[in-house]
Amino acid sequence: MIVVLKPHAAAEQVAGFCRELESMGFQINDSVGSDTHILGLIGDTKALSESWVLANPVVETCRRVSEPYKKANRKFHPDDTVVDVAGHKIGGGHFVVMSGPCSVESREQITYVAQRVQAAGASILRGGAFKPRTSPYSFQGLRAEGLEMLQHARTVTGQPIVTELMSAEHIPLFEEAGVDMIQIGARNMQNFELLKAVGKLQTPVLLKRGLSATLEELVMSAEYIMAEGNPNVVLCERGIRTFETSMRNTLDISAVPMLKKMTHLPVVIDPSHAAGIAFMVPALAKAAVAVGADGLMIETHNDPAKAKSDGAQSLTPDQFDTLMATIRPELEFFGMQLN
Repeated sequence: MIVVLKPHAAAEQVAGFCRELESMGFQINDSVGSDTHILGLIGDTKALSESWVLANPVVETCRRVSEPYKKANRKFHPDDTVVDVAGHKIGGGHFVVMSGPCSVESREQITYVAQRVQAAGASILRGGAFKPRTSPYSFQGLRAEGLEMLQHARTVTGQPIVTELMSAEHIPLFEEAGVDMIQIGARNMQNFELLKAVGKLQTPVLLKRGLSATLEELVMSAEYIMAEGNPNVVLCERGIRTFETSMRNTLDISAVPMLKKMTHLPVVIDPSHAAGIAFMVPALAKAAVAVGADGLMIETHNDPAKAKSDGAQSLTPDQFDTLMATIRPELEFFGMQLN
């Protein structure tokens, strides 16, 4: 249930009302927006009478919410959430570009790519230290050594880092490395124990949509993280599996406006994994800006032909420079701020 409070309701009365609701067993999601003050009641509200709620002098109106996700629901939190990653804001008009290689391969490689993408305008460095691969015989990443290399690149450039977490057992390694944003990959989107584990942290989480997941399933996975106390979730559309075989996946561009209606969380697009083909990345990136995404995640490699993973979808640093020069005026046109 959503309870909309009257403007300028007395703080003491609101606090008393909240205490009464909590004594009845409800969790309260308190959202103060630019024009509204909303209490989102989480729990079984079937027995809660709307007439009883409306009788309270601080209440303007109330309505029941049918969606199973509550904390992530736009109705509970009308204003856009802005997630801060080491000083770089995502959402609410702030646009961020994350870029780097699919896999960290050497200290020289990750540092060089970090310097190039930063110079072109990327704010956050991406790079895989732990790599989930379809084949057990494919390169699985440098693991702890890769995290150390990401740390070195951050020291050189000052860029925060985002990298994928595959197991709760690795959380101490990520905390020791000071990872600025944890990526939960498409294959782990419904690994609920892992979601609960990152929910107990306050580190921002980039949650990727599963290969065949509905948007509601994606938002429900975000709800798992938020229900544990971590509100810093960014959703990522990275292409879904369809019958089309001419590209790796199909970018669901319509996911952005629909997710913006469903939830207050920021939404970014990964055009690299969506297409799996480098030449398509710039066009899909421009479409992401036009449809209202809050950011991009783009794979850039110094030598894609020799990349240990996903070279076919990676841009060269020069190609990334061109892409950034293309989307800057587009961002300005749509009133977005590159952050």
